[in-house]
Amino acid sequence: MSVFSRISTIFKANVNEALTNAEDPEKVLNQITIEMKEQLIDTKQKVAAAIADEKRLQRQYQETAEQAKGWEEKATTAVQKERDDLAREALARRNEAQQLADEYKIQWDKQRQAVDQLKEHLKALELKIGEADRKKYLLIARQKRAKAQKQIHETMAGMKDSSAFDTFERMEEKVGDMEARADAAAEMADFEKDHLEDEFAALETKGNVEDDLAALKAKLGNGDEAEKSSSVERET
Repeated sequence: MSVFSRISTIFKANVNEALTNAEDPEKVLNQITIEMKEQLIDTKQKVAAAIADEKRLQRQYQETAEQAKGWEEKATTAVQKERDDLAREALARRNEAQQLADEYKIQWDKQRQAVDQLKEHLKALELKIGEADRKKYLLIARQKRAKAQKQIHETMAGMKDSSAFDTFERMEEKVGDMEARADAAAEMADFEKDHLEDEFAALETKGNVEDDLAALKAKLGNGDEAEKSSSVERET
């Protein structure tokens, strides 16, 4: 199983467990995103180690290839100096170095191909994690909107099922009755006030008439006395 297959398996297991046990999708998504990013960091470290192995194999191949080349040059020099014994020894060393270099070359090529694939997979993984991170915010927004809609519908349903509106209507009737009673009390107060004022006004009017009558009688009485005096004087 490759490192990316193991990571995918870990992701799926974590997601399934989180969705099973957790109740808040936002917390689940945030936790999964954190774990994915941690796995990405771990994967980058593994890819970096693979690249280091590739570089080491390349360096070992180059070093052994240089050794093989050096022994061949020494064999050439020995032949030129007519030292076939040294030439044979140098060629034997060259063959050993070349065989080792060939093995390093094979391993280097395989490691280089593996590193190229790992880099491609790592890039694809980064894109997927970035997409998941962006999708997380969309899912959280959808979750919050759904939660708000649910709360609104539950509230409206609760208001329909309860006597809230009936209570409002009953209170409205009660307030209306209180207002009517207050208006009636005010009207009665005005009536009583007007009635007393009318009685007092009547008393004042009656007093004035009596005064006028007395004045009139007095005036008439004075007139009679004057007339009687005139009559007496003429008779005399």
